[in-house]
Amino acid sequence: MKEKVLALLRREIPEIDFTASEELVDDGILDSLTITELIAALSLEFGITVPYEELNEENFNSLEGIIAMVERLKK
Repeated sequence: MKEKVLALLRREIPEIDFTASEELVDDGILDSLTITELIAALSLEFGITVPYEELNEENFNSLEGIIAMVERLKK
């Protein structure tokens, strides 16, 4: 799953190195517009819906957080 998510992130938002930071939101690398783009891409690619409750810093602050959220929502 990690490779698929990382490939999608690199394709959709190539200007961000998702492996370089564990604090993507805290460091200002991801903003609300970029997170919205990510949600749209993840939804299309993996057939998931990201509910409001999942829109938190923990899920978007790192590559691992994004992967964990996708895995949880695919079930």
